[in-house]
Amino acid sequence: MKKAIIGKKVGMTQIFDEKGKVIPVTVIEAGPCVVTQKKTTEKDGYDAIQLGYQEVAEKKLTKPENGHLKKAGVSPMKYLKEFRLENIEDINVGDTLTADIFTVGDKIDVTGISKGKGYQGVIKRHGAHRLKETHGSGPVHRHAGSMSACSDPSRIFKGKIGAGQMGDEQVTVMNLDVVKVDGELNMLVVRGAIPGPKGGLVYVKNTAKTNRVKNTVVTVSTNPQKKSARS
Repeated sequence: MKKAIIGKKVGMTQIFDEKGKVIPVTVIEAGPCVVTQKKTTEKDGYDAIQLGYQEVAEKKLTKPENGHLKKAGVSPMKYLKEFRLENIEDINVGDTLTADIFTVGDKIDVTGISKGKGYQGVIKRHGAHRLKETHGSGPVHRHAGSMSACSDPSRIFKGKIGAGQMGDEQVTVMNLDVVKVDGELNMLVVRGAIPGPKGGLVYVKNTAKTNRVKNTVVTVSTNPQKKSARS
């Protein structure tokens, strides 16, 4: 069954496994989230649930938002997010989802808004090379360089790297391992880094990647050219 939840990034730390190896992890405060809407294939054309996260005062929401949540019979929520899931027959409007819907070993995708870096040049933004600082480089040792060819195209082709706004965009880190789950503390510990600053909103769901289990069973070859098949 596919699972999803909304949470906040607490920060990074490190833990040790049974063998004493260091594991860099990110702590996520996942949930509790309330199901505010349920969509079905028969009525809406697809299966999905809408989750609400973090209660707020009613005056901080618009009238349409308050009306939508009152119809569902739930408290005012600051964040709403729809997740397309399968097999949602057992999930109903008003149910509460906590961090313990995930288990240790699950593979997840985490989506968040990356840290904003402001207006940056091509070296930091795209990893472009710079010029030497000796003998004639002039004041352009960190500039973008030539933009395009001469008068034949008379334009810059799409995709040319350049200076501009960096960061502050939606980023998804895929296929992370769940290392630890604590339902009482609403804590989800995942291996590796996730996008966004401390306290940033993140969406956690099952990974979209296909993880194949390698066959570790040693078998005898059927190739007659190999010695193991001839013996």
